[in-house]
Amino acid sequence: MTLPRPSTDAGRAGLDAFVSAPGRALAAFDFDGTLAPIVADPRTSAPYPGIVDTLADLAGLIGSVAVITGRPAATAVRMGGLERVRGITVLGHYGAERWEDGHVTAADPPPGVALVREELPGLVARAGAPEGTWIEDKGRSLSVHTRRTADPDGALALLTPALTALAERAELRVEPGRMVVELRPQGVDKGATLTALVEETGTRAVLYAGDDLGDLPAFGAVAALRGQGVPGLTVCSSSEEVTAVADAADLVVPGPAGLAGLLGGLTEAIRAPGA
Repeated sequence: MTLPRPSTDAGRAGLDAFVSAPGRALAAFDFDGTLAPIVADPRTSAPYPGIVDTLADLAGLIGSVAVITGRPAATAVRMGGLERVRGITVLGHYGAERWEDGHVTAADPPPGVALVREELPGLVARAGAPEGTWIEDKGRSLSVHTRRTADPDGALALLTPALTALAERAELRVEPGRMVVELRPQGVDKGATLTALVEETGTRAVLYAGDDLGDLPAFGAVAALRGQGVPGLTVCSSSEEVTAVADAADLVVPGPAGLAGLLGGLTEAIRAPGA
């Protein structure tokens, strides 16, 4: 299996450092769109076939493996069967929740989440949301999805001003995504979460893979870590829906299928004689 080469010098250095010293490497991943294909109803999401087994093989060869997702941590574990990956850490709600060894730890959500939960259905109706718009309650955040409407981008444009005003009143953050807007607590993002995990684990080479706008802070964290002497590689699980992530990445792979191939290539490269 051929290991693809990043398009940037920094990415190539990060990949080489990852393969040459895997025992001190961290591989971290988004879930939806990265390990799992995007589907019309996120409640039916499932990993790309075989990718969790491939990740489990890689996990046995490197220092640390993590998933950093906007979903609740336990939900990602259940949907992905991630408990099969030995030693994995799943950080849900962008890092506000942590799943390890079957246990979730998390602080209480801020009161603004309850305010949004109470007011969001009426707000969406008053704004004239088109048929197919629906609300997902994640416990610590709420999302409004438009993927199933006739004009998803138009529906987002219609709803975003009212959602932004509600988030400001609730002292929450608006997080845009692929045909979705999420209202979630402030003060946590994938970049800060990835940086903290690197410091905690003593990582000396880091790989982060994602597909959506919420992954860009993690890409920024990898760039900052390089400045501190920690080589890193950013990988985009590409789609035609969000091109900004591909533009920011060191390496672009064709969706979860391409990521599965990359993970297999990393495993082979680490196992190769003289790696």
